[in-house]
Amino acid sequence: MRHPNIAALAAGLLSATGFAPLGLWPVTILCFALLIALVGNAPNLRGALARGWWFGVGQFTVGLNWIAHAFTFQDAMPHWFGYGAVVLVSLYLAIYPAMATGLAWKYGRQDRRQLVLLFAVAWIVTEWLRANMFTGFAWNPLGVIWIATLPLADSARWVGTYGLSGLAVLVAGTLFLGITSDHKRFAALSALILAIVMSAAHFVHPAAPPPRTNVPIRIIQPNIGQEDKHVAAQEENNFRKLAQLSGLPSVKPRLLFWPEAAIPAILDMEPEWRDRVAGLLGPRDLLMTGGLKLYYKFEDKGFYQANTLTAANNSLWVLTPDSRLVGRYDKAHLVPFGEYLPMRSILKPLGLSRLVPGDVDFWPGPGPQTLPLPAAGERPALKMGVQICYEIIFSGQVVNEENRPDFLFNPSNDAWFGSWGPPQHLAQTRLRALEEGLPIVRSTPTGISAVVAANGALLDSLPHQQVGYIDAFLPGKLPPTPFSQLGNLASFLFVLLIFCGSIAMRRWSR
Repeated sequence: MRHPNIAALAAGLLSATGFAPLGLWPVTILCFALLIALVGNAPNLRGALARGWWFGVGQFTVGLNWIAHAFTFQDAMPHWFGYGAVVLVSLYLAIYPAMATGLAWKYGRQDRRQLVLLFAVAWIVTEWLRANMFTGFAWNPLGVIWIATLPLADSARWVGTYGLSGLAVLVAGTLFLGITSDHKRFAALSALILAIVMSAAHFVHPAAPPPRTNVPIRIIQPNIGQEDKHVAAQEENNFRKLAQLSGLPSVKPRLLFWPEAAIPAILDMEPEWRDRVAGLLGPRDLLMTGGLKLYYKFEDKGFYQANTLTAANNSLWVLTPDSRLVGRYDKAHLVPFGEYLPMRSILKPLGLSRLVPGDVDFWPGPGPQTLPLPAAGERPALKMGVQICYEIIFSGQVVNEENRPDFLFNPSNDAWFGSWGPPQHLAQTRLRALEEGLPIVRSTPTGISAVVAANGALLDSLPHQQVGYIDAFLPGKLPPTPFSQLGNLASFLFVLLIFCGSIAMRRWSR
């Protein structure tokens, strides 16, 4: 091919259409088959790295276009900078696909079958690295394309998201071998094995959704845009929306879910706000709402005394009808440059503190926790896990393994994310449900709010930018999945299996 880097860039651009909202996953598989062909034909390691890097630049630039939308709400920075930010982020993230193609070429270039197997191994490892290096950015792992056709995603219960990504590479590699090489018999055998493996994941230990519980829930989506969220003049109107959508106090013991940072109040410091919100609840209701926890430092410098705001938590509060706060979760996996400024002492003098809304950094919470929800009337005592917004995308990091909850709540604010971000966020949320065997409740101010079954099925949802609420019964949970017991060790055991298969094939060939 005359211009392999241009071909790799074009394939990367097209491959992004397999992710939500378009969900054209066969296109992504074809694009990866082309990438493997391009890497296999690379004349040297530098060429293989370049092809993987250009592919990654294309895929991330299209897939992460929603990042540019976030800058339209940041008046401290020029809005046009958002498009530059998408490209800059993509230039960095493309390093990981480049690492995968480089490793595959270096150790598998002598045999195209080896190339495919080692590319799958390298992709799993480098995708995991992308999710963990420098606080990690796990958005749009390759395996999430399968969520568009749920039975194919069932393997996530066994091998996790990164293993699911490896399966996508193997499918693409099998297609590549079947079309372009002399190993058609091997390709046919590989296709059969992959079909058996992915079918077995669906039919062995089936993930049929358990019966729903008898616990009524209501999920609120007020469609409050980011431009109105923190405007003092809109405060009353925003609260009125939440109140109206919550409905009249009910004698039924409901669980009521509001979005991330739903109200401007500091609930543990403003009792009048607690009473105001609690007045919306029936005698047996519980409200789960996003809010802030603030930290102050008393300063006495002789000529003045003051309480100075030093930090905050992005929190989830559990409120009872008698105005008591009976639980709090603090977001642990914070967004760099969104909720805090890394290396503040260095970057603040450069003017980059303007990227972070507000005057102080958020502090991270301790990590996954399980909050007890007290019984009331017919509602049994329940255990709730919480993952606020962005946290839900990190595979293997969402549940307290020592105290497994009955469900996860994902309060989020996707108003920053344009039209592509919310469906991508929801797709990754569904993967977490599938991996952990737990139902997930999502509440966002502008959508997409949803109820997700423990097998990843979407039971109910509210479209993006629509006012409304969801009345449902809390879905039941499944027994612990293999992945929920092993975590990402399951993905690396899959890596080991593929790697051992590669070694065995090489010896058999000799």
